[in-house]
Amino acid sequence: MRWLVTGAGGMLGRDTVDELARRGEDVTGLDHTALDITRHEAIERAFTECRPELVVNCAAYTAVDDAETDEDRALRINGDGPRLLARACAATGARLVHVSTDYVFAGDASTPYPEDHPPAPRTAYGRTKLAGERAVLEELPEASAIVRTAWLYGVHGRSFVRTMIDLESRRDTLDVVDDQRGQPTWSADVAARLADLGPRLGRGACGVFHATSSGETTWYELAREVFRDLGADPDRVRPVGSAAFPRPAPRPAYSALAHDRWQELGLPPLRDWRTALHEALPRIRKESPS
Repeated sequence: MRWLVTGAGGMLGRDTVDELARRGEDVTGLDHTALDITRHEAIERAFTECRPELVVNCAAYTAVDDAETDEDRALRINGDGPRLLARACAATGARLVHVSTDYVFAGDASTPYPEDHPPAPRTAYGRTKLAGERAVLEELPEASAIVRTAWLYGVHGRSFVRTMIDLESRRDTLDVVDDQRGQPTWSADVAARLADLGPRLGRGACGVFHATSSGETTWYELAREVFRDLGADPDRVRPVGSAAFPRPAPRPAYSALAHDRWQELGLPPLRDWRTALHEALPRIRKESPS
């Protein structure tokens, strides 16, 4: 099958292109300089040249804090862009996997959010990502899937895990937030799941799925786990509340997502976050940030 991955210069986009290539798929990856998903003519040109049967949209405005004062631009990329992609897919018979986020929820739950939980975003970023979800489902209801993920880290680009690796060698102690819970998720695991899902679209699979690691933890506990894996003393990491790090956009206190819908496709949820982290960490340390 012919695949097109948008946002292919980012962490998840690069992993998705690599995963599809490893599986022997015919894949084209385009970063934001090669394909601006907010421009109809750019999408039309990409579809004409690549003739995709499956599209994975990893393109997004992800600057959560900046979106608070730049919501119009965030909406163009996160809301209007996915709508244009979905329309192009509808016109050509292609299927679309669109990546979204836990920020579409309020973040005030105490148990993992199921796929059908009512969205209630509390940030500009969350509102724009929800707009993209709704646009895709409106334009391409039978041949699209929304895949929400959260707390991503990976080999490519910046992430909390890479920051902890860097700071371990430069700080005697480190204060890390301990009142936000979520699921640290290796982008390579999500990429594999996107590759699994794509061919199933239109064959009983559509709608919303959650792709985050199993289990849950806090940023503080995650930082301690990184230190342990590095052979460092985890007690050098100290717990603090969110108030110690005020941000323009409030962070969800609870971001864990449930994964029940994978059972319908005969696929298991992603593995436990600690197992994935232990495998990913040596690879992240080996690569310089990009």
